[in-house]
Amino acid sequence: MSAHVNTMLRPNEGATMVALAIAVAFVFCTTESVLGQQQLQQQQQQLSAYQLTTCPGKTTCSQCIQTTNCRWCTMPNFTHPRCHGQIEKYCPEEYTVDPSSTYQLIQGRELTKPSQRVLGGQSERESYYSSSHYQSSSSSSSSFQQSSSSYESESAAGSIVQISPQRVSLKLRLNEAFRFNVNYAQAEDYPVDLYYLMDLSKSMEDDKTILSTLGADLASEMRKITSNFKLGFGSFVDKVLMPYVSTVPKKLEHPCDGCNAPYGYLHHMSLSSDSNLFTQEVQRANVSGNLDAPEGGFDAIMQAIVCREQIGWREKARRLLLFSTDAGFHYAGDGKLGGVITPNDGECHLDHNGRYTHSTTQDYPSISQINLKVKQNAINVIFAVTAEELSVYEQLSRLVEGSSAAKLSNDSSNIVSLVREQYSKISSSVEMKDNRTDNVIDVKYYSRCRNTNGALQQTNRCEGLKVGDVVTFEAHITLLQCPTDPREWQQVLQIYPVGINESLTVDIEMLCSCPCEHPSDPEYRERADECSNAGTYKCGICECDGTNHGQRCECSALDSLLEPGMVDACRMSNASEECSGRGQCVCGVCVCERRPNPDELIEGRYCECDNFSCDRPGGLLCSGPDHGRCVCGQCECRDGWTGPACDCRASNETCMPPGGGELCSGHGTCECGTCRCTVTEDGRYTGRYCEKCPTCAGRCNEFKHCVQCQQYMTGPLAASDDCATNCTLFVPIPVEKVTIDEERNDNKCTFFDEDDCRFEFSYNDSDQDKVVVTAQEKRECPPKVFMLGIALAVIAVVVLIGMAVLLLWKVLTSIHDQREFARFEKERMMAKWDTGENPIYKQATTTFKNPTYAGK
Repeated sequence: MSAHVNTMLRPNEGATMVALAIAVAFVFCTTESVLGQQQLQQQQQQLSAYQLTTCPGKTTCSQCIQTTNCRWCTMPNFTHPRCHGQIEKYCPEEYTVDPSSTYQLIQGRELTKPSQRVLGGQSERESYYSSSHYQSSSSSSSSFQQSSSSYESESAAGSIVQISPQRVSLKLRLNEAFRFNVNYAQAEDYPVDLYYLMDLSKSMEDDKTILSTLGADLASEMRKITSNFKLGFGSFVDKVLMPYVSTVPKKLEHPCDGCNAPYGYLHHMSLSSDSNLFTQEVQRANVSGNLDAPEGGFDAIMQAIVCREQIGWREKARRLLLFSTDAGFHYAGDGKLGGVITPNDGECHLDHNGRYTHSTTQDYPSISQINLKVKQNAINVIFAVTAEELSVYEQLSRLVEGSSAAKLSNDSSNIVSLVREQYSKISSSVEMKDNRTDNVIDVKYYSRCRNTNGALQQTNRCEGLKVGDVVTFEAHITLLQCPTDPREWQQVLQIYPVGINESLTVDIEMLCSCPCEHPSDPEYRERADECSNAGTYKCGICECDGTNHGQRCECSALDSLLEPGMVDACRMSNASEECSGRGQCVCGVCVCERRPNPDELIEGRYCECDNFSCDRPGGLLCSGPDHGRCVCGQCECRDGWTGPACDCRASNETCMPPGGGELCSGHGTCECGTCRCTVTEDGRYTGRYCEKCPTCAGRCNEFKHCVQCQQYMTGPLAASDDCATNCTLFVPIPVEKVTIDEERNDNKCTFFDEDDCRFEFSYNDSDQDKVVVTAQEKRECPPKVFMLGIALAVIAVVVLIGMAVLLLWKVLTSIHDQREFARFEKERMMAKWDTGENPIYKQATTTFKNPTYAGK
């Protein structure tokens, strides 16, 4: 759009814009040259090398344009490779086929502004663009920017626009990303449809009672958000089959006390603004009962979604399906328990009474079916469940697009606040998705919604939005591959915000073939004279029929069969390609391809040789013309050079030390003019001439005892007489920290003495008459540990702990004995008999008196 407007500027404005563009370009180029000129040149060299080697291998126009940065030349009698990567001085522009991705805006109504109330109608702006109105010449850098001047006024009643544009057309070239903007804004006073789908099993009886009293509050609360609110009601239990529901005749009528007959799903009330009717319907609905714990909620969700006319879902409204239950759910496959094996067809099956008629004949829907229908109908499902089931439904919400799960109180008393909170979460965020299902097209989304500094971030979701906030998503669409079936080169892509019944339709045309390959092209001719009347002339080349071949179809395969060996004359062997894959076989003779670079040649009877495919160290063929040249794919080195890439010197002069001596100082081998040092038992040699050995012991052991006695007064020569007698070669120079200078060939030594103290010193014996030794001023000794004290302390601690344990044991046993004695004394004092006589004891003899005895 901007390119079209710039062409209409007045002269003064045009000069100003040109001057500004030159200034910006100068600043950009200057910065680029300072920051990354070397990297840019390297990338350009890699791209150029890719184009020079890849593009000429494409033999048809369609193959050529499906390769990145390749162009096709249709010029007649063209002698160079027609597929090339060069832009200038190769093929005239009128004969170059180089399609670019283009953008065309078809429909772009303006977003509904917050100040516009959509009650009776509003003014819209809609523009329809012709195919030539907006095009981009660069697919990878083009970006569409909407402008209010691009719309033409047009009146339409009662329409709300939350996503813009609404329809665009794209022509995409393979592997070239095209960028354009998609705008979203939540409209003010947007209509809301809320359908309450409730589990009416016996355990939800108290919830139903509470809900019948909260219908008016729910409608009143939602009308604070939007004046256009509708409420509906439906209920479910489960399939009327064993083992879900008892099929005993008495239980089929009354599965529980005060319960109605069970049913699968029942639609009670269509979406309406009458909250009193909602209260009456909820009160009128009776609970029922079933046997198993899970319910048939998926059957109810499917019918509530797909039965749009019966439920009353509006086309322009945010649709909420509030699913309330205290139990789990059955899903696809569970129907086999009841003998139902027919898969759910995802269609509406409600009778005139609102009952689900296929409950006992179709299986439960799967989660993927629910998700598909939710996406197709742009419905936000809110799972309002009790705390025991919340974790299960939270996992389910991750699999159903635009759904969420919330905690429902045991009696559903928090349903009003729950709906308000969930609607606030849904309406304050936007998530962009699309309906692509294969790997042909890739779509990425970028936005600045989550970045306070304004930088684009890859995301398809923005949160914390308010009414009227405009969010811009930058969609990057890339064609990854061309389908094999040309009928699939035309596709329709839908980009939509989740839960909103609006979308952006993208009509995609894949640029997988050239216009000159179609019969409608003026230069397309069958049995053309240019093709010896034996082929089709298109895009400047001949496509021969099955009996001829050659650049002009001048060779007949039938005639070639009469001559022995003519068919295989262009092959080095039966397993090799014709003309090594780098030429055409013309009547038994290979005609090799010509390279865009005239210095690069393909030669040989079978086009098997070339002078450009040799090794390129540092980007130079065979290390440069001074080192060698490429002959039939192999480097032929000049005098003084050797190696596969002619990058090695033939002499060993560069491996000789400057002061003379052995090759690589006698500690390595000379390979390709460089010393490769060896590893010995003494250590590893390093340096350009293997003259250094940092890990070798050297004279460290020789100087060790003298440094100890002279600097630290320790070691086997600690006695003054021994030290003075044996250590006359040097006197160490004390320093705080020993450092070495590799340029002076200093050597560093590190030792631990008999006291486990660490000391360092360095020596330099470059001067044969003098040895310079630098020693660490003080040794690094570990702190002294008083072992006897530690042992005594440990013994004392053990003794004290033992005595404390014994004392504690004695105290506890004393307390226990006192308590037992006190309890004994208490029981003795409470005894009601004499301690000296057993109250239950009876004498062994009994005396009886005869009443008639007179004593005589």
